Amino acid sequence: MTQTQGQTQTQASAPRPAPHRWRLQVVHRTRFHYSGPVRSSYNEARLTPENSNRQTTLRSKVEIEPAATAYAYRDYWGSTVTAFDLHTPHPELVVTGTSIVEAGPDLGGHDRVGWSGLAAREVREQFGELLTPTALTAMDDDVVAEARAAVGEAHPHEAGRLVCGFVHDHIAYLSGSTNVKTNAMQAWAKGQGVCQDISHVTVGLLRGLGLPARYVSGYLHPKPGAEIGVPVTGESHAWVEWWDGGWNAFDPTNSVEVGTRHVTLGRGRDYGDVPPFKGLFSGPRSEGHTVTVEVTRLA
Repeated sequence: MTQTQGQTQTQASAPRPAPHRWRLQVVHRTRFHYSGPVRSSYNEARLTPENSNRQTTLRSKVEIEPAATAYAYRDYWGSTVTAFDLHTPHPELVVTGTSIVEAGPDLGGHDRVGWSGLAAREVREQFGELLTPTALTAMDDDVVAEARAAVGEAHPHEAGRLVCGFVHDHIAYLSGSTNVKTNAMQAWAKGQGVCQDISHVTVGLLRGLGLPARYVSGYLHPKPGAEIGVPVTGESHAWVEWWDGGWNAFDPTNSVEVGTRHVTLGRGRDYGDVPPFKGLFSGPRSEGHTVTVEVTRLA
C-alpha cells in the first residue's frame, strides 16, 4: 500500500470470478395407458426443481391432460408437490413437467465436525431420521465393516467421498438390472444396479458409519461437453448428500461432483420419499406407462 496526502490507499482485491453455471431445460413426460376409461384418480407429481445455493429455478410448470385443477405444497422433506385428482372418465393420463434451471457447483463453505461431534447427542437427535436405516437402504453389518475399513482414519468429510468410491468400485451401472423395489443389499449382492440402487447403497453405508445422509432425486445432463441448444434424451437421476457440519453432495454413480449438469428435485430418506409421480386410480386395469426425459443446455 502507499501513503497519499495523509490517507491510506489499498489495492483493490481482484473480484472473484462468478461460478460457472449451465442453464438447462428439462421436459419430463409421464404417460399412463389404461384398458378403458378410468373413472377417477388421485395423484402427486414431484417435478418442480428447488432453489438453493447452487441452483436457481427460473421457470417451472406442470401440465396435466386431461385438464385438472392442481395445487402445490411443500412436503415434509421440502420437495414441491403438485397434487391433483380427476373425476371424469379418461383412457389416458399425461403429466408433463417443464423447467428451466441454472445449475452449478455449491461454493458455500461450512465448519466441519469430526467423528466425536457426529456422535454428540444433539446431532443424533437432530438427524435421527437420516441416520436410521430404511427398508431400501439397510446394509448388513459385514458390509458396513468393509466400508469402515476402506475409510480408515479419514475425517468425516473425506470419509463420505471414500464411501462413494467404495460403492462405485463394487456396483456396476447396468440399466434395467433392477426395479424400484430393489433394496440396497439386493443390489450389493448382485453387483449391478442403476443410480437409484447405487445411491441407496451409498446412503446406507454412510449412515452405518454415523454420517447423516440423504437420497437426492433429480436429473443429469448426460454429456459433459453438451452443445448449446441441442436436446438430448435424459433420465431421472439420483445421488447422495452427507452432513459433517454442513451438507456435501456427490454423484457416486458417475463418481463426479454435483455441479453444472445436475438438477435437483428433492431429498429424503430414500426413493420412497421423492418419487417423481405416484397416485391411485379407480377403473379398468393399467396397460403400463412410459416416461421420457429431454434435457437441453440453453447456455
